[in-house]
Parts: sequence; C-alpha cells; structure tokens
Amino acid sequence: MSNSGKIGASRIGLLAIIMVFWFVISFITNILGPLIPDIINSFNLSKLTLAGFIPTSFFVAYAVMSIPAGILIEKVGEKVVLFIGFAMDLVGSLLFAFIHTYPVLLLSCFIIGLGMAMLQTVMNPLQRTVGGEENYAFISDCSQVVFSAASFVSPLVFSYYVTNPMSFAPEGMPWISLYYLFGFVLLAMLIIVVITKFPKIELKSDEKSGDKSSFVELFRMRKVWLFALGLFFYTGMEQSMSNNISLFVERYHGVDPHTVGASCVSWFWGSMLIGCVIGLLLLKLIDSKTLLKFCCPLSMILLATGLFSPDEWIIAGRHISVFALPAVGFAMSLMFPIVMSLALNSVTRHHGSFAGIMCSAIVGGAVGPLLVSMLSDAAASLKVGMCLIFLYAAYIFFIAFWAKPIVRNKLISSKNK
Repeated sequence: MSNSGKIGASRIGLLAIIMVFWFVISFITNILGPLIPDIINSFNLSKLTLAGFIPTSFFVAYAVMSIPAGILIEKVGEKVVLFIGFAMDLVGSLLFAFIHTYPVLLLSCFIIGLGMAMLQTVMNPLQRTVGGEENYAFISDCSQVVFSAASFVSPLVFSYYVTNPMSFAPEGMPWISLYYLFGFVLLAMLIIVVITKFPKIELKSDEKSGDKSSFVELFRMRKVWLFALGLFFYTGMEQSMSNNISLFVERYHGVDPHTVGASCVSWFWGSMLIGCVIGLLLLKLIDSKTLLKFCCPLSMILLATGLFSPDEWIIAGRHISVFALPAVGFAMSLMFPIVMSLALNSVTRHHGSFAGIMCSAIVGGAVGPLLVSMLSDAAASLKVGMCLIFLYAAYIFFIAFWAKPIVRNKLISSKNK
C-alpha cells in the first residue's frame, strides 16, 4: 500500500467485510438486554440475580480469553483466530437453540463470549493493516458507528421475531428462534472467512503486551488502578442500563417488553450512536475532561428522571421513563473513549501493556449488572437496585476532575492551522 493515504479497490472490499464482521459482533452481543424479561418468564426465574448471571457469564469470557487471543494471533495468524472465534459463536448459539434450558443458556453465553473476545482482539489490528495507518482513525470511527448501528437494530429484530413467531420456535418461547438466526449468520461469516484472503497482521508495539516487568511497573502506579476502575465502572453502567431498561419499564409502567421495551433498548444504543457522531465534532472544540464533566451529571439527571418521575409525567401517551432511560445512552456516549484516551495519555511508556490492563477492566460488564440484580433482590425493588448506576457514574465523574493527562486532545482554534 502506498503512503498516499489512498485505499485500493481490493482493500475497500476487505474493509467492507470487516465492517460486516463488526455488525455481526455487535448484533449478537447486545441482544441480551431485550431478552432478559423473556428469559425470566420462560425459565421462571424467581430472583433477578439469576438473570444477572447471564451477562456475567458472557463478559467473564472476555477476561478469560482476551490475552490468549492476542498470543494466538502471533502464533497461528489472524485468519485462524477469526475462524475459531466465529466457530465458537456458532457452537454456542446452536447449543442453546437445540437445548433451551437455563444452565445451557449460561454455558452458551460463556462460549459465545469466548468467541467474541477472540474476534474483537483480532479486529482492531486487522483493520489497521487493511486500511493503513494513515487511515486508521477514520476507519476506527466508521467501525464504531457500525457497531452502534447494529446495537440499535438488534432489539428491533428481537421485537419482530417474538411478535411474528416462527413455526420451529418452542411453544411459548418464540425468542429462541433468534438463536437459529445467529447460527445462519455465523455460518455465513465462517464461509466468508474461509474464502477471503487477509493480509498478515504485524502487531505494533502499542498492540502488544510487554513483558512481566512492564506489568509490575504499571501495577505499582496508583493511576493505573484508578483508570482501570473507571473503565470497569463504565462497562458496568452500560450493561446495567441495557440489560434492565426493558424490565424496568415493564414492571413499573406496564409496557410490552416485546415492543415498547425492546424499542427502549434499541434507542438506548441509538442515542449512544447519535452521541458518538456529535462527539466527533465536540472533541475538536472542547477539552475531553470538560466534556466528561458535562456527560456524567447529565447521565445521572436522565437516570433519576427515568427512575423516580411521578406517574402523571406523560409525553406522547407514554411515561417519561420510556424516553429518559434510553437518553442516558446519549450522555454515556463519550465516556468510554474519553476515559481510555485519558488513561493512555497519562503514561509515557508501556502503552501496550496498559491497554491490555484497561481492556481486562471490561469485565465490569459482568460484575455491574450482577450487583444491580443482587441489590434488587435484597431490596425487593429493581428501582433500588438500579440506583447503583448512580455510583458507577459518580466514579467516572471523579475521573473527570482527577485525571492529569500528559497529552490533551487537540482542539481547533483560530491560532492553529
């Protein structure tokens, strides 16, 4: 590839395939939220904690597989890792499609999570290699938009499948048919991987984990722990919101989880997509710490509005919760990239190892929803349980004041070219 910054036709085709991969990854990953009410009803789960174990089993797999997946890329290559990742997702999906019990669902989520961890580990360096370093930032933004778009679409597909049951779906469990859809899509992805020739990935220094001494040095730094905790709480907040919105509006406002509830989850991700697009401009105009100081209180105000508004607060025939809770996604949209950039811009070396530590903190997506479920059971109130999300947002708000990055995001000003 030349240094001119242009991308050849063959590379554009490969990038299109990569964007399809991102869409599938997000589509399957973020379907759990709208499924929760049906899972509770189908398996007669008496406690929300049992439902909380579902996202936990999925995200724990990320902590287990992320580092081994990086080693596999160097050992066997990107194509093999892509194939194994999609194959594991296919096995996990079909396992539950044929044996639909609660224990098998947990096992299925774990297997799918292992596959997704492998796929996400290989996708970022693959798109850098295919698109070229000079186009990496733009391509990364495109993949984020595709990822968010798929998260918006998946609850709508869920709504269609449960309101238009397939003949092969089990009686009273139409949502199971989604797993057959996953199987069909994942089989198509495996075929694409087999017939596509990908360029060999050469991991850059910031994509590799360093040796033991680099981790020891980083773990001795207080700021490493504090930033990792910030990402831990962000993923806990994100998954706690997406997994509980539909259940909340069903229990407290009597809406149908298959239609309005699914739409709420869809618009949670949709509003996050809108926020990401607007954020691309704002990050060129406003310092990232300032934006974070605005986003965190806004998310808490919207959350409080959704949880505690009086019954008579109605907009367009719906309780305001139906609008306020999805809008939390808009306020959250810049939290992840800002916390990650503040972290990596706060150290002068070992960025690859630090990035690995930060990615491991995504396990917060397993712990956060489980804690919300446990508190909900203890208080016999989902509303009380979801109050934990205020604490998650408050910690990220603390990061906005405490962080002292060595390098700040570059702003457009009249003094700059």
